[in-house]
Amino acid sequence: MNSIAVCFVCLGNICRSPSAEAVMRDLVEEAKLSDRIIIDSAGTGDWHIGHPPDERAQRAAKKRGYDLSPLRGRQIKAEDFARFDLLIVMDDKNVAALTAVCPPEHRDKIRLLMEFATRDDSRVVIDPYFGDDDGFERVLDQCEDACEGLLAALRTQLVS
Repeated sequence: MNSIAVCFVCLGNICRSPSAEAVMRDLVEEAKLSDRIIIDSAGTGDWHIGHPPDERAQRAAKKRGYDLSPLRGRQIKAEDFARFDLLIVMDDKNVAALTAVCPPEHRDKIRLLMEFATRDDSRVVIDPYFGDDDGFERVLDQCEDACEGLLAALRTQLVS
């Protein structure tokens, strides 16, 4: 049985990527594909290694039924490029940062999350860190839309 490993990536791994991880986990569990789709998240920076997600992200997620509390910030590691089939990134700056350290043979795994969105035509997931609570709600809106599209794309890969 084939499986797919996905890592969501943002800058610090305390706002956007853990939100996307939680949304995707929920969708994958609901689809009964937890044994076939492996999900994780990481940051390109090292400021928040070991820290829980931002409290504002946790509050917004909790209102929608997602639990970010078990997650902890981590930085992308060299072995992640081989370990994951897809590195789903939140914005162009982090695509550039990831591409700079990614071995050439794995660069085709790097994709923007919003490529998979079906309702929101934004190119990137906004960074809510320096804003107010509304930004965290917007991140969840974007993640829910794009993760639904990502799951649909992954289903076709699992079948083939």
